[in-house]
Amino acid sequence: MLENYLKIAWRNLRNHKFYSFLNIFGLALGLASCLLITLYVVDELSYDRSFDHAERIYRINADIRFGGADMSLAVAPDPLAFTMKKDYPQIEQVVRLRENGSQLVRRAEAAENLKEEHVVYADSTFFKVFSIPLLMGDPEKALKDPHTVVISATDARKYFGTKNPIGKPLIVDNSETFTVTGVMQDIPARSHLRDMNMLLSMSSNEESRQDAWGSHNFNTYLLFKEGVDPKQFESNFETVLQKYTAKWLVSFLGASLDEVRKSGSYLRYTLMPLADIHLHSDRTSEINVNGNIQYVYIFAVVALFLLTIACVNFMNLATARSANRAKEVGVRKALGSERSSLVSQFLTESVMLSFFSLALAIILAYGALPYFNNLAGKQVTFPISEVWFWVALLVTGGVVGMLAGSYPAFFLSGFMPLKVLKNSVELQGKGGYLRNALVVFQFVISVMLIVGTGVIYRQLNFIQTKKLGFNKDQMLIVNDAYALDNQVKAFKEQILRIPNVEGATVTSFLPTPSSRTDHTFFPVGQMQQDKGINMQKWAVDFDFVKTMGLQMANGRPFQEEFPSDSTGIVINEAAAKVLGYTDPVGKRIFGYEDAALKQKVTYTIIGVVKNFHFESLKKNIGALSLVLYKSSGNVVFKLNGGDMAKTVGQVEQLWKKMAPGQPFSYRFMDEDFNEVYRSEERVGRIFITFAAISIIIGCLGLFGLSAYTAERRTKEIGVRKVLGASVANIVTLLSKEFLRLIIIAIFIGIPISWFGMNQWLNDFAYHVDLAWWMFVAAGMLAIVIALLTVSFQSVKAALMNPMKSLKSE
Repeated sequence: MLENYLKIAWRNLRNHKFYSFLNIFGLALGLASCLLITLYVVDELSYDRSFDHAERIYRINADIRFGGADMSLAVAPDPLAFTMKKDYPQIEQVVRLRENGSQLVRRAEAAENLKEEHVVYADSTFFKVFSIPLLMGDPEKALKDPHTVVISATDARKYFGTKNPIGKPLIVDNSETFTVTGVMQDIPARSHLRDMNMLLSMSSNEESRQDAWGSHNFNTYLLFKEGVDPKQFESNFETVLQKYTAKWLVSFLGASLDEVRKSGSYLRYTLMPLADIHLHSDRTSEINVNGNIQYVYIFAVVALFLLTIACVNFMNLATARSANRAKEVGVRKALGSERSSLVSQFLTESVMLSFFSLALAIILAYGALPYFNNLAGKQVTFPISEVWFWVALLVTGGVVGMLAGSYPAFFLSGFMPLKVLKNSVELQGKGGYLRNALVVFQFVISVMLIVGTGVIYRQLNFIQTKKLGFNKDQMLIVNDAYALDNQVKAFKEQILRIPNVEGATVTSFLPTPSSRTDHTFFPVGQMQQDKGINMQKWAVDFDFVKTMGLQMANGRPFQEEFPSDSTGIVINEAAAKVLGYTDPVGKRIFGYEDAALKQKVTYTIIGVVKNFHFESLKKNIGALSLVLYKSSGNVVFKLNGGDMAKTVGQVEQLWKKMAPGQPFSYRFMDEDFNEVYRSEERVGRIFITFAAISIIIGCLGLFGLSAYTAERRTKEIGVRKVLGASVANIVTLLSKEFLRLIIIAIFIGIPISWFGMNQWLNDFAYHVDLAWWMFVAAGMLAIVIALLTVSFQSVKAALMNPMKSLKSE
């Protein structure tokens, strides 16, 4: 029986090549898109799950409100981890990580440095919490002693080739010597710890030994014992605050924890599961740029939509062609066929078509994978060696075939043989309402994706064109200026002699991704918790304000002719507002230089700079201060056009002369700025790609339906033409039914897309408004696409010679 079903199915597909192609290709597009997005979603959901006991590893997060600032931190105080390990037996092990940024590293005998992007201080317990195998060395001792280092297998090859690196020295930052005590397997790419190729012993870091409960700089992880409920354990943080942090507050502010809370400030610690960090955390001081669970949800829904649209096409075309199969059903029923056997036959056809589509979808997805990886910024691969992958594909093909073919199967098998054979059954009405509903559903999704794409790109354009309050164009950043040692100033002055270089500044702090440091300040004589202000403190030179193009709102920037500027401070308008000063110039504030509160420094406000966006546009502009201090992370040059490549070449030539053996590294500030919004840009590109695919799939179905409608009404068109109907009349007649459905889809899709895009824009503190014309434009585009699709068949039918359709009457 199955063989007979397959033969009939194959004959039916072969005899109706046009409709078979539309069904197979449309379904294949939907399945291929769904497959690619599923690989992306699986990749995103797999982060940090490969570690042993990953379900028992949690990170401590801190939420702080103080001094007019709200902070969500991925870091905790240095004493917190081991204090909790000592006080709470529920904790099996702890580890702290302290980001040390990029560093210059070389072998002791090497003349040239290499650049390491993610150098991290780590406790000796690192390998007890994270199950990363040591290929060489003892995990119990590898990071125990000061000035020891564990490197990745990749770094071992980079620095030592095939030689054994254990016991060999590495020079870090041209100043400190670390001995290699271990070689670890590369950290998995699907981990928020990825790219950490070099772990320095935490005992080498003086800051890690300070009892600074108010300084939050350490990513802190707890490994709980079996059976511990982390949610219940979180209540112990209040005990820690009362026992330890409260003492620090009294010494710092002279206020109790309760008094601080009454003023509206707070400090809270919470636990975040290791597996949630990548998709659910976007806090200050993350070790790496994380993903976004919202985008995973969005892409999963888009995948479902695309597959649904493809299935809708199948159902539409199958029910539309019911008249062609009606007599077949009637004859078979008259000869004794059971309805169940007819259902089985039609479902077999559907599943067969589904597997043809699946085979084509795999080919399409495999060919599109490099483009998709570039689009999504991923390295997704087909898990062709995994049994579950093929099982999932086969199950998907079968389920899609059954679902897509279920309604047509039951619809067609339900015809009464007597009525069918007498041509008295109303075929058009029985399937027409469902077909219309499915067409509306298809274009509702298309309208939503069109609107979403337009809003995302408009927001990205807003980000690119918004006045940020500083220069980001033609700003050349030379990295690792500390490699120049005491020649930084001379390097800066010599580059300024190049004709198209008009300004320069030396600093580690920039309005794009760079160093950040929060400090608490108080007005002199008013050290109360409700008078404090928490703000960024950037160490800059005399030329920072001018080179960066910042505008002064009051007072003046730093000037070399004023020696007192060494104790001067420039704040932004947001800081002045929090301080409550209408005229801040001349006012004095003080803060502390270190986390242990040992070095108190008083500053005089000499100027107020206009607010500029030094963080993402997702955040409001916070309080910021600038102080004069030697900081040689970067040298930033303001260029005024000319031959950029030639200028970079001249800068590199001078660098190699003044810093021999040091790698030359540069970037442009606008590239740094764009990197902040890279995920949004990728979402926009993915959106427009899959919006286009959804429209193509929808149009394939609409094209098939319009072709069938024209075929079914061939004789009617012939009669109308004989009676004087024009081509325009015929095209209008055949198009208006579909146009009505598209208009209904627009009215349904626009409110839904408005709600979704409004939610997305709420993630940005600064964003575009949802203008009415955006929705009108999306609706008009949907109408134009639909009319172009339908009109091809309509015009073809209208131009047909009526004699061909009427000669058999």
